[in-house]
Amino acid sequence: MLTVADLTKHFDAAPVLDGFSFTLPRNGFTVLIGPSGCGKTTLFDVLTGVVPKDGGTIRWNGRELGHLGTVAAYMQQKDLLLPWLTLAENALLPASLRREKHMAAARERVKSLFARLGLAGFEDHRPATVSGGMRQRCALVRTLMFDRELTLLDEPLSALDAITRRSLQSLLLMLQRDFRRTLLMITHDVEEALLLADRVLVVSAAPMRIIQDLALPTQKPRRPDNPALIALKETVLARLEGELDHGVA
Repeated sequence: MLTVADLTKHFDAAPVLDGFSFTLPRNGFTVLIGPSGCGKTTLFDVLTGVVPKDGGTIRWNGRELGHLGTVAAYMQQKDLLLPWLTLAENALLPASLRREKHMAAARERVKSLFARLGLAGFEDHRPATVSGGMRQRCALVRTLMFDRELTLLDEPLSALDAITRRSLQSLLLMLQRDFRRTLLMITHDVEEALLLADRVLVVSAAPMRIIQDLALPTQKPRRPDNPALIALKETVLARLEGELDHGVA
């Protein structure tokens, strides 16, 4: 379980996080959604140690940590593939950085994951020669190769077209179901959050706080035309619009 308590971060005396707290159950899929500029990416930067926290505690499975950089895999909006490496070489980077002794086994695992995620036959292609969706699939394989239970996803599908995005949403569900990952994702897309999450945390404008905590039905996949989901989407949008109307975003 991930437990974040009283997390605080200020920039030039302006509070972005001011006593922000939440818990994340193991093997759960939690999505954080809120208005632009509220501090969602800052939260991930603090959690991963990109920027230091000003206060608060972070615990993973009961152990207090300064940040999650050594225990969490992190997949960002941009695929961040190295253009001079092939897709397979990019996916192998976590194993290469760990200087694994059994690289042959790591290559076999990448090959297996490429087959499972629809990249078979593209191992030797470079990022510039494939589509954005294929690059994100490769980034997902690279994320899996970190072999870390906790995975942070910062709008990983936002740069993709609607059709590609829908196909990759099913892969994120597979990440939880088949690979037993604990997921925390940021998205601006309310429908995406409601389709994927076990739990949606709706947050306010900065300083960020949780204004709605939604537990969703366990059965997946969900259909976007489900009347209950449509009604819930309208409720969440109304809360987010209310934050903007108050001029605090």
